[in-house]
Amino acid sequence: MASPRIDLHAHSTASDGTDSPAELVAAAQRAGVDVLAITDHDTTSGWAAAADVLPPGMRLVRGAEFSCVSETGRGDRPVSVHLLGYLFDPAHAAIVGEQTRLRAERVERLHKMTEKMAADGYPVDVDLVFAQLPEGASAGRPHLARALVAAGVVGSVNEAFATLLYSGSPYYVPKADTPVRTAIEMVRAAGGVAVFAHPLARKRGRVVEPSVIAALAAVGLAGVEIDHPDHAPEDRELLRGLAADLGLVGTGSSDYHGTNKTTPIAAETTGADAFEQLVSGATGVGVIGA
Repeated sequence: MASPRIDLHAHSTASDGTDSPAELVAAAQRAGVDVLAITDHDTTSGWAAAADVLPPGMRLVRGAEFSCVSETGRGDRPVSVHLLGYLFDPAHAAIVGEQTRLRAERVERLHKMTEKMAADGYPVDVDLVFAQLPEGASAGRPHLARALVAAGVVGSVNEAFATLLYSGSPYYVPKADTPVRTAIEMVRAAGGVAVFAHPLARKRGRVVEPSVIAALAAVGLAGVEIDHPDHAPEDRELLRGLAADLGLVGTGSSDYHGTNKTTPIAAETTGADAFEQLVSGATGVGVIGA
């Protein structure tokens, strides 16, 4: 019997993906995915729509990607990181409050970045940028990137990030993210399990030291994303050894964003045993489907 194809990191139009939740499920079905996690940034608004169209034989893991900040382990300034929370109770007061705050931070940030670019003559308009967002969606830089592509300023979303929207750009505006330890505690209190997303994605910028991951394991981190498109082979091996030493579940995921990124769904996958370990640690909500 073939091993199931399990992709535990995918985005829809509820945040910065280009597929609606229903289209995301359809894309996963076409790719032969057996277990799909919907993990939009700082929102659970896509859960119901994805569950409504789940085909027979596919399982759906409801989750979210939390915007966090962490120490690096080197004594320098904190760094932006992401935490994947799975199977938590979406009505838990701390989750609701923090996701609401983060979405408001995202809106304010996108307004400021768009206004700064417009002031310098770029043909972008705040109202047009926000017109792309479905109701309840979590705003992000990819929405501004798509507006820049549509205006002919850049040729792709990737080019927009590389030239205008990266963290060192004069148009970049930071947001007040959740301390990663707080996010782990929040996910656990809501009955979920927490996995450190792409911790060594060096092409995105600064990353944390292994000592930080070890410290987070001691306060309830359940797993670490190992097989990810932005991880170099040597960093995957480093993480595999670290996970084994710390007793963390190692996952693999595509981080699919539709046409915003070139990586196809299920380009990286999670092993069945690792998936079952994660599920066994959750008490918030269950996996939907067969």
